[in-house]
Amino acid sequence: MPVEIKICGLSDEATLDAALDAGASHVGFVSFPKSPRHVDIPRARALADLARGRAAIAVLTVDADDAALDALVEAIDPDVLQLHGHETPERTAAVKARFDREVWKAIPVATADDLAAIALYQSVVDRVLFDAKPPKGAVLPGGNGVAFDWGLLAALDPSLRFVLSGGLTPENVAEAVARTRAPAVDVSSGVESAPGVKDQDRIRAFVRAVRSDG
Repeated sequence: MPVEIKICGLSDEATLDAALDAGASHVGFVSFPKSPRHVDIPRARALADLARGRAAIAVLTVDADDAALDALVEAIDPDVLQLHGHETPERTAAVKARFDREVWKAIPVATADDLAAIALYQSVVDRVLFDAKPPKGAVLPGGNGVAFDWGLLAALDPSLRFVLSGGLTPENVAEAVARTRAPAVDVSSGVESAPGVKDQDRIRAFVRAVRSDG
């Protein structure tokens, strides 16, 4: 199966079109005001409407409560809810049950010990997403442009549905996929020219690198 590609943190039509035209399988919108990639609900809805039917739509949230998720789901109707905060397995399962759509849970990774979280979440989510643990003092739980040691994933159960994230770029993603056998990758800061500013050429280059045709 081709590796699935999610371009996250999109905020304008031009870079959304670049992601869609390049062949991204998923496009993501961030609902987290502290992030430079945050888009409000009307903006996310407008962009999602342009993408619908061309790629799966993901909304990234951080420790959002039911009221916030209700508003996002009603307005945007995403295919995927990506939970990127400190959501417990119980909270994650509750979100899955409440909204009955695909749920991804981010697991921050720095050492092998962090992979113990897989056992807590894999039965309640559709996919776990491995991201680099944020640097000390970081405000954002992801999108920090930091990679972790991909070798930590060498012993994963081959049946685990996971997404690889954290510090991926057009320059390193082919190696990352080869080393981890990731079925899906997620990029945000690695295809930007500045924090929150997506670069059309880097988006296209990222997709080419994953597809190994450029």
